[in-house]
Amino acid sequence: MSKYWSDFVSQLEPYVPGEQPKISNITKLNANENPYGPSPDALAVMQQLSNDDLRLYPPMNADDLKQTIADHYSLSKEQVFVGNGSDEVLAHAFNGLLKQSKPLLFPDISYSFYPVFCQLYGIEYEQIPLADDFSINLHDYLRANGGIIFPNPNAPTGRLLGLNVIEQLLQANPDSVVVVDEAYIDFGGESAVALIDSYTNLLVVHTLSKSRSLAGMRIGYGMGSAELIEGLERIKNSFNPFPLGQLQIAAAIASFEDQDYFQQTCQRIISSREQVSEQLQNLGFEVLPSQANFVFARHSNRPAQELSLALREQGLIVRHFKKPRIDEFLRITIGTEQQNALLIAALESIVGS
Repeated sequence: MSKYWSDFVSQLEPYVPGEQPKISNITKLNANENPYGPSPDALAVMQQLSNDDLRLYPPMNADDLKQTIADHYSLSKEQVFVGNGSDEVLAHAFNGLLKQSKPLLFPDISYSFYPVFCQLYGIEYEQIPLADDFSINLHDYLRANGGIIFPNPNAPTGRLLGLNVIEQLLQANPDSVVVVDEAYIDFGGESAVALIDSYTNLLVVHTLSKSRSLAGMRIGYGMGSAELIEGLERIKNSFNPFPLGQLQIAAAIASFEDQDYFQQTCQRIISSREQVSEQLQNLGFEVLPSQANFVFARHSNRPAQELSLALREQGLIVRHFKKPRIDEFLRITIGTEQQNALLIAALESIVGS
């Protein structure tokens, strides 16, 4: 603790991301990164634009990217907001839309950045317990609130809510902003973007880090009514008017335009996820139904921490959350076919010993 800090800084408990080890010869299945590279078109355009023009500021409003996203989802450009990763988009939403006089609601087992944002911006919140099967019961959210946010599919559980349930929640909360955080929606779910034109209180947040393999470029976007987007723009332009650089904008546009590659890689991950889930079950794991690029699993008689350490000894890193209710689960990112085979072989040797 420093005497130079503002008073609130010492009270913050910062977000802890998945480990980013700097050692070689490991199989990294802990951060939900896409095992397949970005679109070749995105790589090509980044190489092409890596020239002296980088001395110039990028377009402040990234209008070309906004229009590309709008066209992809049949929206208008005024319904799209872009930021430096979806975490920045979420941060602006917390600060500009979800800081109200009543508490913000979100699941007790969910994206662990949510309570961090609440601490940072002084937002009162309530964490709503997941059901015994780790699903979100939206009936528990039918109470006074200053906003609602949840991932769909949820993280780290991977469980998905249908659009009919989300629509019921929107109808029950016409005076609150509902944020649906869809970082993993491309791996098996139907996006709530389809509901935007019917509900002005809905904000849908996406990232290019997962399904489009651009985690290293930090590109996120939000979609909602022009009213909500204008609020986010006011926050952004009071914080950082240039959140995306020229290479980020160009790579994102190229990625959206290369739909064949996007669909092929997503389908490979979906197919691998189903295979890995079945193999884990055959090894004595309970695997929650997942529509994400990871699975959430616990073994019937081997502690999760023990399994995590044993896997690390064999050069495989998975995520173990030392938190109530989920401390016996491992979150395992779906890798390439070869990486998944290494995982299963390692687990066979561990749980069979």
